[in-house]
Amino acid sequence: MSDIQIGGLVSFTTIDYPGNLAAVLFLVGCPLRCAYCSNPHLLSFRSGDYDPIKVFEWIRSRVGKLEAIVFSGGEALMQSDALIQYMQQVRQLGFKIGLHTNGFYPENLTRAAPFVDWIGLDYKATREKYPDLTGQNIAYNRMIDSLNIWQSTGKDYEIRVTCDPRFISPNDLLTIANDCATRGVKNFAIQKYIPHFETDTDNTTSAAREQFFIPDIKNTINTMFENVIWRE
Repeated sequence: MSDIQIGGLVSFTTIDYPGNLAAVLFLVGCPLRCAYCSNPHLLSFRSGDYDPIKVFEWIRSRVGKLEAIVFSGGEALMQSDALIQYMQQVRQLGFKIGLHTNGFYPENLTRAAPFVDWIGLDYKATREKYPDLTGQNIAYNRMIDSLNIWQSTGKDYEIRVTCDPRFISPNDLLTIANDCATRGVKNFAIQKYIPHFETDTDNTTSAAREQFFIPDIKNTINTMFENVIWRE
């Protein structure tokens, strides 16, 4: 248990595991370098800021108060062995296990799948724009592999798209939605980009706001999936 490196904790959330009261553990380390990353302090693998044993005891104190524990990052699957061991121990307490992932480690997802009840999978951009956004040429294919692997489990999941207007145009969003619908995705979440870096300009902020509120696109996407969430 002590091998897992935890860099952050949210003690209560209603949105990170839809339909469940949850806490979120943020693990350090990520293979991507996304331009809009909101947790840059978690990118490089290092010793975590939280004692895993103390966190586990805190989780134990939440039995009967929370329903799920979500593992996020960074990219939690980067710590696959330690993550799976920790998940198993948390699961034994009776919690559902959620996982937020960018899909870069499909093999690790396969190993973790028996201990995970739900995932939120990031679909970051169109295939063509993935390298510019993530800094990785293989990230798109690995994400699709992870999607296929998870779909084969029959467990619930959500595809999440963050609409940074520098990388996702309205037409790009429709392209992504069409691809997901074709692949049989049922739960689709669109997240408005919240500018929070010095490099963000007023134009970026305005574009993010305008793109998120295009009625024709919203109406079209709303008809493509069983469940669509627009997160502002």
